Amino acid sequence: MTPLNAAVFGEVLLRLSAPGRETLLQSGRLEAWFGGAEANVAAGLAALGNPARVITALPDNAIGEACLGELRRSGLDTRHVLRGDGRMGLYFHTQGAMRRPAEIVYDRAHSAFCHTAPERWDWAQALDGVSWLHLSGITPALGAGPARAALDAARAARARGAQVSFDVNFRPMLWGGREGEAAQVLRALAAHMTLLFASAGDLARMVAFEASADPDASLSAGAQAAFAAFPDLAHIATTFRDTRGTLDQTLTARLISRDGVVNAGPEPLDGIVERIGGGDAFAAGLIDGLARGADRQTTLADALTLMAVKHSMPGDQCKVRREDLAAWREGRDLKR
Repeated sequence: MTPLNAAVFGEVLLRLSAPGRETLLQSGRLEAWFGGAEANVAAGLAALGNPARVITALPDNAIGEACLGELRRSGLDTRHVLRGDGRMGLYFHTQGAMRRPAEIVYDRAHSAFCHTAPERWDWAQALDGVSWLHLSGITPALGAGPARAALDAARAARARGAQVSFDVNFRPMLWGGREGEAAQVLRALAAHMTLLFASAGDLARMVAFEASADPDASLSAGAQAAFAAFPDLAHIATTFRDTRGTLDQTLTARLISRDGVVNAGPEPLDGIVERIGGGDAFAAGLIDGLARGADRQTTLADALTLMAVKHSMPGDQCKVRREDLAAWREGRDLKR
């Protein structure tokens, strides 16, 4: 079994959420949570018992200090967190209810992370001893500097023999007029990846293939085109969400590898508490299983279980332990 020593690189955000099912500022109160795609994955890996570090930049003020403390309480190595000028990136979140969908408003321009010059990151130190690096497509969307830093990180990790995963997670609103650059930037990153988290639409932004009205056929065609374009790529993972209502949904998942395909699910979601962080919990579970060399079917099923359970937890992070997963797999009750 290969030991997993993980690192993630990306921006950490402060989430301000309307309490319960209120609309934003309906009662003038907000709940504060720290999170972000990459940090959420690191927290999930740490909860499963893996050493995990966060490589990011935080403002040198009280909010940055509070975030640093929260990352440490999640069991994360924060020795490679830079401090500097700028602000904490924010986003405002409103939970959905009945026919009203969830809403997010970003306020993250000019953050300390975005202001950090790519040359400030010492990848030789930050990636020392790391066997797996995780990135997301959010980072290159934030500007040319973060995009270059993410590519530098991927190259440095592969040069040191580490595996690299990338959650494409394409969000047009974050590219801020740079959408025309996205395909080239995402392709450059994907060329260094072992594992991609991507939908058929994500793959279509990076490689050419014949799309189909059949989602399964499109995903299969996209995966084969990606394997042909990126020789180091070994796996492509995606999840599917069947939505019958804001609080009533079903999850399934697929892992496409060069030598086969496995599927998992369905995982019914009835009475969702929190959807944010579900994909990050899935990523943590899949990285954990693949890095340990576990059976792919079990790995995918466990990753989907983590994603489903995260929907029962408030906040951004999924802090499910390995023994919890074993209990759910065997149909046993949890003991705390």
